[in-house]
Amino acid sequence: MTNGIPQITAKELKRRIDADEQVYILDVREPWEHKVAQIGGKLIPMNEIPQRLSEIDREREIIVQCHHGIRSQRVAEFLQQSAFPRVVNLVGGIDAWSREVDPSVPKY
Repeated sequence: MTNGIPQITAKELKRRIDADEQVYILDVREPWEHKVAQIGGKLIPMNEIPQRLSEIDREREIIVQCHHGIRSQRVAEFLQQSAFPRVVNLVGGIDAWSREVDPSVPKY
């Protein structure tokens, strides 16, 4: 846990996806980054989160993802402060995913 936010590794997220868990991934990178590499999930760039909170399902666990896990941690903290009850940060972001889970996902 970092600043009260649970952390998930890329390998654990992959295990949950493979187990057919209906994970809700919130990708907070910029659209150009999403075009380069993505693992699915809903794209809402970090700077748009405050205006687009209504698009995020409060009833589900939200796994927040970015490039290296720093922006996603900040967004996760913001969501938690905005009364989202179950928020998790993807440690290492999509970079960890391409290093540890799927090397076909481009690094940038």
